[in-house]
Amino acid sequence: MTPQDPVQTPAAGRRPVVLVTGMSGAGLSTALKALEDLHYEAVDNLRLSLLTALVSQADDRPLAVGIDSRTRDFTADALVRELSRLRDHPELAVRLLFMEASDEVLQRRYTETRRPHPLALDRPVPDGIQRERTLLMPLRDCADVVIDTSQLSIHDVRRLLTGHFRLDSDPTLHVFVTSFSFRHGVPREADLVFDVRFLDNPHWDPELRPLTGNDPAVGAYVERDPDFAGFMQRLTDLLAPLLPRYAREGKSYLTVAVGCTGGRHRSVFVANRLAQWLAGQGCKVGTAHRDLERPGPAPEPAPVKTITTGNAAAAGPAPADRETR
Repeated sequence: MTPQDPVQTPAAGRRPVVLVTGMSGAGLSTALKALEDLHYEAVDNLRLSLLTALVSQADDRPLAVGIDSRTRDFTADALVRELSRLRDHPELAVRLLFMEASDEVLQRRYTETRRPHPLALDRPVPDGIQRERTLLMPLRDCADVVIDTSQLSIHDVRRLLTGHFRLDSDPTLHVFVTSFSFRHGVPREADLVFDVRFLDNPHWDPELRPLTGNDPAVGAYVERDPDFAGFMQRLTDLLAPLLPRYAREGKSYLTVAVGCTGGRHRSVFVANRLAQWLAGQGCKVGTAHRDLERPGPAPEPAPVKTITTGNAAAAGPAPADRETR
């Protein structure tokens, strides 16, 4: 996966301004509240014609402004033009945050809250979602940060926002490492994704199956794979020159995802090992294991044996003492 474009940390002496937009139901209000907790002054649903006047006020407090399709005079093209004008001001450090989620997740959220979509007050919710996605496409294309909340908890959203928009001047690169199950999808917030399904799978060992990659026995099993040591060496050799380049370009937050089939054994162990290495490189590291507590796949149904008597057929479970395949 290609990393997102570098996120520029606001330079000293420039007023941080974050414009928050995106899909209705994707977490715009949550984003503004999180930015307010980071000591931004938060203003929601501001008319676009008032944006320049608000930003031009003699105040150096960091500012977060929510502007989206609910706004009366909103158009994506107008916001893009306004964004370009604001970025020309040398005293401002302006960034655009775009919040989104998949169509299915947005529709479910609207169904659960029983609220109408702002662009489909008299039509089905899916119509409003599609209309808004088309309307906002130019903004997504020019956003500095895009956060897809489809699979994120509120805690995850706050963590990402803190990583991208914290106001301290610490130049240390913050790296978040997460394991995941490919069965449940690749984390949409990931900058770099690594697939470790080629390693020997502890799942097939009955004694290791109930354990996780946090258990020493599982780690020892993975390490015995003849390709493990070489893989970890090449992985760290790949990342070593990237980290200082990310920091040099002003990228303050990086998410690395490590995946396997079930998200419980190989990916967990490799993610932990990678996090240890990153900490040794001077990075500030956080870890999580997204799918560690998810239930495994449902057991296959019992095989059915069909008994035919004359022209009649009866179906029932196969005898317990006979293995069927």
